[in-house]
Amino acid sequence: MSTYPPKTCTIDKLVTNKAMIKLALSGQKTRQGRNGIYAYPGEEFDLDGVRFKVTELKQERLGDMDDAAARAEGYDSLETYKNLILAMHKGMQWQPEARVWVHYFKAVR
Repeated sequence: MSTYPPKTCTIDKLVTNKAMIKLALSGQKTRQGRNGIYAYPGEEFDLDGVRFKVTELKQERLGDMDDAAARAEGYDSLETYKNLILAMHKGMQWQPEARVWVHYFKAVR
């Protein structure tokens, strides 16, 4: 088992955007990148009454993202993902070497 740093936020804040919740419920969104740790593998959370389990947590470089990773985040392409992230965080620049914590999850059926 891996040892992770302490959480920086709570699991209920992992997926909060209504459009992203809908994509997670449909199975299209299976990961969430954050600048900190919101949940550890094995932890569960609810989205609109559906239970999800975090299956994996790993740190990844933004520069290693591709279109498939962006689709798993809920976006149609990496370019769309980049544009939205930069629009949400005014003054931020896309830094390929920056590392984010990626929480992988799936619905518990």
